Amino acid sequence: MISDSEVILRLVLAVLLSGLVGLEREAKGRAAGLRTHMLVCVGSCLMTLTGVYLMDSYPGAGIDPTRMAAQVISGIGFLGAGTIIQFRDSVRGLTTAASVWTAAGIGLAVGGGFYVGAVATTGLMLVVLLMLHRLEGRVGPKSKEVRDGDSR
Repeated sequence: MISDSEVILRLVLAVLLSGLVGLEREAKGRAAGLRTHMLVCVGSCLMTLTGVYLMDSYPGAGIDPTRMAAQVISGIGFLGAGTIIQFRDSVRGLTTAASVWTAAGIGLAVGGGFYVGAVATTGLMLVVLLMLHRLEGRVGPKSKEVRDGDSR
């Protein structure tokens, strides 16, 4: 069984590593920038940790709990694509799509009883969405994306 501190370490590392990629994309003015990359990465990390947690929690049960999670992940990915709107040279909704997808991971975690992962991911998501907005605008050129709730 993975310890709680290991879970938090993995989630924080996912945010930090994807932040590096997101900063690079942001500096190039790409539509999917810092927050989007961070949310997608921390969400997928949570979903992987949830699968490990469920396998450890129900040994010998003869079930594969990851099959249901895989279907939820693809279904939410399809739903999230519907939140992305392209109009002329702007894209809207990428961060919303990523946050919906990550929220699905939180739901899978809570449903499986993986409370530490779900709570830690929620906290990290809020940091990404609420506190990194200012840094995002200072990194590089303004992208053509009009971010959720932002009118650049």
